[in-house]
Amino acid sequence: MSQDNLIKLQCTECKRINYFVNKNTKKLKERIELKKHCKFCKVHTLHKETK
Repeated sequence: MSQDNLIKLQCTECKRINYFVNKNTKKLKERIELKKHCKFCKVHTLHKETK
């Protein structure tokens, strides 16, 4: 994975960073929000892009 397109996804419930994903910055300008599984909360929660 290239480092320039790598973003962090943070859980909205426990505020922990759980995922690192690639993002095409040419196509997607706004911050992404995905519903993913949090291993600390043990449920599917909304994860938002962080800096």
